[in-house]
Amino acid sequence: MQNSTLWKRTIMALLLIAVVVGLLVAGLGADTLKSRQVDLVYLGKQHLLLVFWSMLFALLVGIPSGIILSRPAARRWAEYVMQIFNIGNTLPPLAVLALAMVVIGIGDRPAIVALFLASLLPIVRNTYAGLSGVPPSMIEAANGLGMTKMQRLRQVELPNAMPVILSGVRIATAINVGTAPLAFLIGASSYGELIFPGIYLNDFPTLILGAVATALFALILDMLLAGLGRLLSPHTAV
Repeated sequence: MQNSTLWKRTIMALLLIAVVVGLLVAGLGADTLKSRQVDLVYLGKQHLLLVFWSMLFALLVGIPSGIILSRPAARRWAEYVMQIFNIGNTLPPLAVLALAMVVIGIGDRPAIVALFLASLLPIVRNTYAGLSGVPPSMIEAANGLGMTKMQRLRQVELPNAMPVILSGVRIATAINVGTAPLAFLIGASSYGELIFPGIYLNDFPTLILGAVATALFALILDMLLAGLGRLLSPHTAV
């Protein structure tokens, strides 16, 4: 049943992608897409690199931080500390990019820092919420079996919190992919190189091409993360 549902969702997502691509070809024409093929591939790679590195750092910082905040001794401070991780969301994305550019310079590095900050809060908050929501009866059962704190975390708490953690990762990825085009404004390559010149030059096909490529990118990554969630937590819908 679980595998059947996963396949149905995968097929629906693929059909949606095919429909969007078909509409794009019909609206812009095959010649336009062919002339932009090199740009789409190159900027897609650059967009992926920005998302990959910023999400990797966000995961390396966010998940351990959420774990630490979920421990009983730290829970009283969790909401206060969470506001520190919220800095990337309280400021407008352009302001975060501008600050990163002032401190680090132009190019990929400030863009990765800004995207890292924008992606951090959902991962920390969902990790904290998922671990805090593990039923006390499971914790007591693990303690009764003589598990150490680390064994309990790895074998009981994290598996049960995984659906909530992955939901936070999916939210963070969607924010990251949608914000990455703005990195063009500080000298980093992404699909923003199609979107912003399309706006400035009133070039509607180029603008649409960049926007649709970004949306498809987000959809594909979300689909892959949903599939990963099904594999890691087959008993729970993600």
